[in-house]
Amino acid sequence: MAQAMARTAEDRGGKESFAALLEESLGTAESLEGTVVKGRVVAVENDMVTIDVGLKSEGRVALKEFSVGGQPAELKAGDTVEVYLERMEDKNGEAVLSREKAKREEAWALLEKSFQDQTRVTGVIFGRVKGGFTVDLSGAVAFLPGSQVDIRPVRDISPLLGTPQPFQILKMDRSRGNIVVSRRAVLEESRAEARSELVANLKEGQVLQGVVKNITDYGAFVDLGGVDGLLHVTDIAWRRINHPSEALQIGQTVTVQVIRFNPETQRISLGMKQLEADPWEGVEAKYPVSARFKGRVTNITDYGAFVELEPGIEGLVHVSEMSWTKKNVHPGKIVSTSQEVEVMVLDVDPQKRRISLGLKQCLDNPWETFVDKFPAGTELEGEVKNITEFGLFVGLPGDIDGMVHMSDLDWNRSGEEAMADYKKGDRVKVKVLDVDVDKERISLGIKQLSNDPFEAATAGLKKGEVVTCTVTQVTDGGIEVTVGEGYTGFIRKSDLSRDRSEQRPDRFAVGEKVDAKVTQIDRGSRRISLSIKAREMEEEKQAMAEYGSSDSGASLGDILGAALKRRQQTDD
Repeated sequence: MAQAMARTAEDRGGKESFAALLEESLGTAESLEGTVVKGRVVAVENDMVTIDVGLKSEGRVALKEFSVGGQPAELKAGDTVEVYLERMEDKNGEAVLSREKAKREEAWALLEKSFQDQTRVTGVIFGRVKGGFTVDLSGAVAFLPGSQVDIRPVRDISPLLGTPQPFQILKMDRSRGNIVVSRRAVLEESRAEARSELVANLKEGQVLQGVVKNITDYGAFVDLGGVDGLLHVTDIAWRRINHPSEALQIGQTVTVQVIRFNPETQRISLGMKQLEADPWEGVEAKYPVSARFKGRVTNITDYGAFVELEPGIEGLVHVSEMSWTKKNVHPGKIVSTSQEVEVMVLDVDPQKRRISLGLKQCLDNPWETFVDKFPAGTELEGEVKNITEFGLFVGLPGDIDGMVHMSDLDWNRSGEEAMADYKKGDRVKVKVLDVDVDKERISLGIKQLSNDPFEAATAGLKKGEVVTCTVTQVTDGGIEVTVGEGYTGFIRKSDLSRDRSEQRPDRFAVGEKVDAKVTQIDRGSRRISLSIKAREMEEEKQAMAEYGSSDSGASLGDILGAALKRRQQTDD
């Protein structure tokens, strides 16, 4: 930066001194202290990120500050990031930067908008303070008063700790860094919504769970979730009850049935005895999950078939649980009315009076059979059943299909190009890559039948090695080169030279040979990244180490000149 200002001073014909320009630049930079600024990643090494924010010196930030959601940060040289400028420079002459503080500034901006719009925010309760608790709102710390935790007093808050919760911002003062939030306001709003939804969907005969709210001489009031219903003393049990307190107590959870409902007055009459002597009573014990039973098909619909297990108790075999392989078939083509079938209990919900049954679970799972016979690595032959935009479906033993993803068709060609070689009905050889029994998926590969040529070609190539490449294409973003056994590599524009003025792709010509350092061998994307800049920097470092010393008085030009001369002699 200082060199650039010196050149600017010379260009102005000496009208402004270098010192004046430097003072002007520093004055502008100082005004940025305490703000979020944009910077360019210069380097990522040793868990630290070096960032240029346009000051006379660069700053360093720990790489972990850029991680999101516990995932490792993915940064590379040239990326633009936002950081908080604490000071222009510290005792080491480096700019003092912070990504964490930048995140907090961003969080405050979002929270202020949520406060203005009166929308909910998500936070995590993480600590206890006098009068309440502390809440993390994506980097900003808020105060949750004890009275705002819940609608009712909460004795033990530990189940809420560390769990994301919705909150409403009550107050916030950015200058003081104060935020006050409420969880109770959100619960009250949700309770009101639930009450409205409950009343809107309430109908006679409905079975609900409620909490006894109050007991009188003639009955009990039951809270059904925001709306109360009356459970009359004569409807509590079939036996005579003189006073409701003989069978109920305040706070007790009860199962009731809606006997009458008046939408105009919203008066609800409830009953408990109507649920006694019900065949569904104790249904979980009679029909445990995973047990097998025989039943009779009573009704067939588009979404499944109902099977009677005993008079009054029917279960549903959903269409997805009827066959392992027949996915888009009407249930009527698999079972018929009055047919006796064997089924497995998958789930029992006594409150909703539902039993979920499975027909296919009583048959062998073809995916389990397949993985036993043909584990990963097995080579098979099958017919192409279908071709989609993302791959081929191949028929396999057991009347099931496996998929060859387009990326697993050919080592050297793109998926679109390789798919043009196949048509429906072709017989193809495949290799089993993976079998997911739970998801009923079999992954197949065709290119895996042969060795990866990229692996063979790059076997002797190492990261950090300097290789001679041939330029094959010049683009605005850099140059393409061939490396080793004809594999394509790429040198980005910023890596064409350590001198920024020489970072021009147009100064290279197709067919020209260049020496570059291998910076990355990505076997996933099958790409080789190289850098002329890294090679030059390494040569300069070696030259400094061999020819330069702190007391020699030699200039950088002398050192590099000596190194180049020696290299020429070696080449000769």
